Amino acid sequence: MIHYSVIIPLHNEESSITDLIEELEPVMQSLSQPWELICIDDGSTDQTKKVVSELCTIKPYLKLISFDKNYGQSSAFDAGFKAAKGSYLITLDGDGQNDPNDIPKLLSFIPQYDLVCGVRVKRQDSWWKRICSKSANRFRNWLCDEEILDTGCSLKVYRKECVSKLKLYHGLHRHFPLLFKIEGYSMHQEPVHHRPRLKGVSKYHLFNRSFNTFSDLLAVYWMKKRQLRYQIAETINSKNPS
Repeated sequence: MIHYSVIIPLHNEESSITDLIEELEPVMQSLSQPWELICIDDGSTDQTKKVVSELCTIKPYLKLISFDKNYGQSSAFDAGFKAAKGSYLITLDGDGQNDPNDIPKLLSFIPQYDLVCGVRVKRQDSWWKRICSKSANRFRNWLCDEEILDTGCSLKVYRKECVSKLKLYHGLHRHFPLLFKIEGYSMHQEPVHHRPRLKGVSKYHLFNRSFNTFSDLLAVYWMKKRQLRYQIAETINSKNPS
């Protein structure tokens, strides 16, 4: 029986994924529960698939799902969620900026919450990415009347039974906290470390994040506003059922 499923989407991370897995392994083993690692190769054009395939031969906990082309992180997370066998799901990026050593801290809140979100402190990103992220968070919270601190941090822990009830669409991985709250699930936000990218190249820029995120947010805003919120005052059953 698998207790924890770690899910890592990958796109051209040949230079970082081996080090990340080697760092993740002792952290997960310290939890003393059966676990698995699912890597999703999201149409990489480098040697990511080859590197992870070779690791699968020596890492019994490791599983690789490979897409035929690049579909984006929402699709990668969805494939990982559906393949996961664990009761609790753990997600993080494949670039090494999320610190696996923060995982036990997030897991300590799972008995009380359905979703635990990492909040990156002292972000090791360019000033432009930090400004865009801060502005997007402020606008999102104003529009949706929320207090979500960092939706862009991939380091999260979820109850599998809650994730199974979500319907994902392209781009909505950025709004997991809002989607969970719309479904009535509980959420906790916890500060985590953020590290500089030492290898590889960032996949995000103004045109593939800011504008797309805005349209995705409008979709989530519509979902929240149109959410069913009825309360049943009374139910009367027939005393003489036929």
